[in-house]
Amino acid sequence: MAKNGTKTGKQGPRFAAALAVLWRTFCRDAFDDYRPELHYMRGPGPKWHAKHGVAAPAPAPAPTHAAPAAA
Repeated sequence: MAKNGTKTGKQGPRFAAALAVLWRTFCRDAFDDYRPELHYMRGPGPKWHAKHGVAAPAPAPAPTHAAPAAA
């Protein structure tokens, strides 16, 4: 019990615990160095195609934007 007639609320420890969880979650998410896009595999490369005698697929054509029709 607190001395000198001061009151301590029951919200204090719960708030501190929630704040600690929030801080740990923030640090874990903010400083996570795993980047899945660096590990993404797009399929067999040119060496695989050469080894297996399969013609490499043609690259996709670049998108073209149609010019607006002149009125």
